[in-house]
Amino acid sequence: METTILLADDHRLVREGLKALLESRDDFAVVGEACDGAEAVSLASQKHPDVVIMDITMPKLSGIDAARQISQNDPEAKVLVLSMHESPSYVEEVLRAGAAGYVLKNSAATDLIAAVDAIRSGDSYLSPSVTQQVVDALARPGDRGSSAVSALTEREREVLKLIADGLSSKEIAEQLGVSLKTIESHRANLMDKLDIHKVSGLVRFAIRAGLVAP
Repeated sequence: METTILLADDHRLVREGLKALLESRDDFAVVGEACDGAEAVSLASQKHPDVVIMDITMPKLSGIDAARQISQNDPEAKVLVLSMHESPSYVEEVLRAGAAGYVLKNSAATDLIAAVDAIRSGDSYLSPSVTQQVVDALARPGDRGSSAVSALTEREREVLKLIADGLSSKEIAEQLGVSLKTIESHRANLMDKLDIHKVSGLVRFAIRAGLVAP
């Protein structure tokens, strides 16, 4: 039985490489390509692919939010997320969004086909190096980073990353094209949700959660 696949990545060369790899299998067919998250959601609703393979970081709509929408619109579609991030918080977010698998980009050449086979069979798939980190994180009592990140909206995560990068509220407002009042509201929501009430604490949380590099 042929497996139909939708590819979503904002880099054309990456899509071409993934397509060549996947179509080395006679029973895999790439039926569409998207260059951002919003296009991925739209194409998934038109093409009804068996599997959607998407980057976690894309313009207009992140891979996580796109995965959530695709899973809600078409529960039969299996979403496989590609990422350069090994942090357990990202993995948990992806799985909570309804994705069936998580593959590291640096191991896609060896893991991708196995991942597609696994999720088409109804199983989940995590890159082996990620699996151990997730197990280790679950074994650590009192580590609420991943679950706390999952409670944040996409915009709140974006604001948190920019705060951790050292930008002021005014600079964040200018970069995102919104009002200063809106950013102050997001900052207040972040502090309430995370129960962290200093900028230094937000920065430390962002680093622990893998949202920014230390």
